[in-house]
Amino acid sequence: MKPGVLIISHGSPEPSWMEQIDEAVSHIHLPSDLPVNAVFLDNVPGRFIQDGINELEAQGVTDLLVVPLFVSSGSTHMDEIAYALGVKETPDRETDLEPFTIQAKVHFGYPADDDEDIARMVWDQVKDLSVAPENEVVLVVGHGSIHDGFRQRWEKGISSLAQRVGQVSEVAHTDYALLNPDSLRAKTEEWTARGYKVLIAPLFLSKGIFLNQVIPGRVEGLSYEYAGTALLPHPLLSHWMERQIQSLLNQLMTT
Repeated sequence: MKPGVLIISHGSPEPSWMEQIDEAVSHIHLPSDLPVNAVFLDNVPGRFIQDGINELEAQGVTDLLVVPLFVSSGSTHMDEIAYALGVKETPDRETDLEPFTIQAKVHFGYPADDDEDIARMVWDQVKDLSVAPENEVVLVVGHGSIHDGFRQRWEKGISSLAQRVGQVSEVAHTDYALLNPDSLRAKTEEWTARGYKVLIAPLFLSKGIFLNQVIPGRVEGLSYEYAGTALLPHPLLSHWMERQIQSLLNQLMTT
């Protein structure tokens, strides 16, 4: 038995996106003989998921410890990747992603959802904007999904995450909003009308069009505070991945 780690994220045509993922992976503390490969669903030729599987199996890996680097169980990408890896027999939604060629046994991890490390990362995005916590609300904003079933998973994870943010912060309230279906403007207006200052904390791995344009556009003309920062680069993301890998490794060693 020889385990290897496959860290899967979406990917981006922006080189800085990939560089931030690689930087976070480089700070994971693991046994030196445990191979780790960070791969991408799209946009990074030569580093697609099948490429990573092939490289690890060429090193003799018999058990793949897969870390899905996504912020929600409600991501349709989570579903299609699990299907293509053989973790589930059929996808919950139609996908163009074909099953991968794989010989190793797959041990599939979990996305960020409401993990305590993620909650601290979200709070760190906005804590410098906080001046009167008793009159503030942190509004955690996620991508969401318009697809039935996936939307409910998004809501379950991000609502629980918002509660965790409340536990690690000192603000009066925490809440969440989604971009799909859109509830950001309505939630911002609601909390402002109740007399609270809204601190918007986006639940995205890296900066891009959603942080730079979509979120500010949805709340244009309203009163709010927004740093426009993403989860990366935050050292706790490496810690989250390390914890998950160690958990998968422990499960493997006890079976």
